[in-house]
Amino acid sequence: MNQKPSMQASVPSLHAAVATASELGNDQLLPMYRTMFLIRRVEESLLELAESGKIGGAMHTAIGHEGNAVGSAWALRKTDYLTCTYRGHHHSLARGMDPKRAICEVLGKAPGFAKGKGGSMHFLDPSLGLMGANGIVGAQVPHAAGMALAAKIRGEDSVAITFFGDGALYQGLMHETFNMAQKWKLPVIFYCENNRYSEMTPISRTSSVSEIFTFVQAYGMNSIQIDGNDVEVVYATVSEVAERARRGEGPTFIEGVTYRLAGHMAGDLETYRPAEEIEMQKQYEPLARLQQRLLDRGVSEDDLQKIRAEVEAEVEEAVEYAQNAPWPDLAEAYTDVYKV
Repeated sequence: MNQKPSMQASVPSLHAAVATASELGNDQLLPMYRTMFLIRRVEESLLELAESGKIGGAMHTAIGHEGNAVGSAWALRKTDYLTCTYRGHHHSLARGMDPKRAICEVLGKAPGFAKGKGGSMHFLDPSLGLMGANGIVGAQVPHAAGMALAAKIRGEDSVAITFFGDGALYQGLMHETFNMAQKWKLPVIFYCENNRYSEMTPISRTSSVSEIFTFVQAYGMNSIQIDGNDVEVVYATVSEVAERARRGEGPTFIEGVTYRLAGHMAGDLETYRPAEEIEMQKQYEPLARLQQRLLDRGVSEDDLQKIRAEVEAEVEEAVEYAQNAPWPDLAEAYTDVYKV
């Protein structure tokens, strides 16, 4: 799988795919489409809440990243572990988190999965295999390697997957983790959601190489670059490398080339990229591509509209629920904390 694809930096999702997607049936693609649309509408609703002043602190959406989250979630088991960055709403929803609890958490409300204490950047739910998003760049990566090591020691048939952005690759602990994982043949998948920007800085100004999946080849690690905007390609790739890890053949680095359609965070003025670039990328974004694929495979527009209407109602209900939910009691500030 160590093939070297061609890729145009201006259209990163057009030429990135080097993995062949095994065509899924509509019975599988339709639930994927519903989940991707759910993620999109939750994220858009959160931006609206932030713009109206109802969300405090930094909030990072993953509009345009849905294919990476849904394709990998469908490929993995509930017993597998996942860690991700502070841009992690999409992974949580893809793994089955209740939108009501998710939105409550972002708003800091008591019914949130962390009682409103974690906020937007610290999504987690161990019952879904979500072992924590992390506000520190790259910090979640060694956590996943540790979970993979624990699974290996216990003899469990579990895999850990960790998601990070291209900007995290320049953190020293990333490379320490890559080396250790490869040396010990840990069952871990390193998944880089390469959206071409490290916050507001284009990758062309930060990376010494244009195709970052080649970084880990120095450690002898299996690596591949794929079109992260093609949910079927993501599914096929993660399925393959997860089984490889379960067989004891060690880790894999996946570079899922994608594009962030919204700002780095709520309130981002986006002066660092032209509007024309964003418009151009919309023709490659994952939700629109899956929708067209379903239409091409015989699904009617009426059927898709029915799904969208159901999701719209679900998200509207979740937003209303969260806005009316109670705030945590002040005494909660002293619970769930460590004593020293």
